[in-house]
Amino acid sequence: MISSNDFRTGTSIELDGSVWRVVEFLHVKPGKGSAFVRTKLKNVKTGNTVDKTFRAGETVPQAVIEKRDMQHTYREGEDLVFMDMETYEEVRLTTNEIGPQVKYLKEEMSVSVVSWNGQILEVELPNSIVLEVTQTDPGVKGDTATGGTKPAILETGAQVMVPLFISIGERIKVDTRTDAYLGRE
Repeated sequence: MISSNDFRTGTSIELDGSVWRVVEFLHVKPGKGSAFVRTKLKNVKTGNTVDKTFRAGETVPQAVIEKRDMQHTYREGEDLVFMDMETYEEVRLTTNEIGPQVKYLKEEMSVSVVSWNGQILEVELPNSIVLEVTQTDPGVKGDTATGGTKPAILETGAQVMVPLFISIGERIKVDTRTDAYLGRE
């Protein structure tokens, strides 16, 4: 159990049979009445967010989440196979279970697999990864008055916006959370 006074950004709790992560919290002490904690919670499995208010000191069950380092070994149809680096066990996940981050997965990439009660909740990729540009239009000289961008397709099939000077074959660093170009590698 965890007290609502101990909520911090990233704390995981159990509500209504599912796992929620605290995205924002605010401890409010009005002039009249008792204190309360206003939170914004995100469902780890579905991604839905809700605003919920707890009384100060109210206890809720804390979700016991297990994170394991795994390596993406290969793809078999719609399934992606991950190997636990400690026990060498294999786990198969579908592209729907992984979500939109599947576009950045490449073979031999290390990821963190988050599970709760034996149920896999999400796959956490590194915050930034280096990928090769496989397709992009050539940059036009003199067209950089505002620092323009163009779409580029990476080796995993992901599409990101890059500066005009990036060409095919270059390796770039990409933020997996925001799909943003971070620089050349």
